[in-house]
Formats: sequence, structure tokens, C-alpha cells
Amino acid sequence: MLRSELNEIIRAGEDFIASFGFKMPPFAAWSPADWRANKDRAGAIIGPRLGWDITDYGFGSFTKKGLLLFTVRNGTLDNLKRGTGMVYAEKIMISRANQLTPMHWHKMKTEDIIVRGGAPLEVKLYNVAADGVSIDRERPVTVMCDGLARTVAPGGTVVLEPGESITLEPGQAHAFWGKDGDCLIGEVSTVNDDETDNYFLEPVSRFPSVEEEAEAYRLIVPDYKGL
Repeated sequence: MLRSELNEIIRAGEDFIASFGFKMPPFAAWSPADWRANKDRAGAIIGPRLGWDITDYGFGSFTKKGLLLFTVRNGTLDNLKRGTGMVYAEKIMISRANQLTPMHWHKMKTEDIIVRGGAPLEVKLYNVAADGVSIDRERPVTVMCDGLARTVAPGGTVVLEPGESITLEPGQAHAFWGKDGDCLIGEVSTVNDDETDNYFLEPVSRFPSVEEEAEAYRLIVPDYKGL
């Protein structure tokens, strides 16, 4: 992705998030110079990979397949194993109109996906097959939505209106998109590890390669390696 494209996506994302009154943490507004000045005391931000995260999943068409995420807080797998410290994560995300996040699942993470505002979110669901690498096209999927069970056929969808949420357990494969409009999404979950706990049905590139033809407006998570 072009750095100028990332800059534009973040600027538009900041405006969209702010339009719903959601207040971001201070480091969301750090410039690259701020990151360099604070890197020695920002280990609890850099290590758990908090901050701006943009992906086109390697398909080269962000508006069709992509997602903007900002990780607000996140613990570590060591915390999760010990059962102490921060054992949870929180994100704010934007899924633009009919912009697909491809089918994927997690083996460790349980997550609540919450529609915070904007358009409804449509979520397509499968159970993961016994082999752990494909989807089960025969078995219905039951999920909890705000304390009530919903069951859909394999590949069926659940449409969540603003204020509604869905709980996704490990092994429940899901794809989602803003239903005919831009959707502000919250996520609360157990510890999030995008390096080891994302399993996609089709090959994807979770983090973008960046062509540096412009100065960075904000750093994205993969940029931390260069600090």
C-alpha cells in the first residue's frame, strides 16, 4: 500500500471515529517524531502492538477487502497463561460499506464484536471442521448475541444493528462487512495475537507492505520495528 493511501485512510478514520464521540487514547495522535521521542518508555504500547493497524489482506484493493483497526489495549500471552495482569484486549474498527474482512477464525481468542454506530454489520458464519484448517459446510452455527442464542445454517449471516453484538468463540469462522454503509465496530476479547492466532480460509497477508512515497502521518503497527 502507498504511504499516502495509509495517511488518507487514517485521517478519514479519525474523523469517522470522532463523529460518534469516541475518544481515543493520547498515543493515537502521536506523530512519528512523538514515537521516536517516547519509544524508550512506550514498551507497554509497542510490545502488545497497540495503535493504528490497516490491512488490505494483500489483495491490493482496500475498499473491497480491508479493515482499519486501532488496538486500544491488549495484554500478553504470558499474562493469559499466568492468569494475572491484563488478560484482555479492546479495539475500535471501521468496516466501510460492503468492505469485506475475509473468512477467518481464532484458536485461542474469544471476542465480542459490537456495532458502536453507523450502518449495520453483516457477519457470515461457519464452524471450523474437525481438521482445523477448513470450514464445516454441514453443521449449523450457534452464537450468542447480547445474551440470546442465534442459530444459522452454515454460511448464514447475522445482521447486527448499532448497539448489538455477537460473541465469537474459538473455532467459529467469520467474515464481515458494513451492510451498505460505513460501520464503527468495537471489539473486546481475550488477549489478541495477530501473529499466531489468525487463521484465514484463503491465503492473505495480514500486514501490508508499504511503499514510502510520502511522509507518514501516523505510524501503523508494523512501523514499530523501525523505531
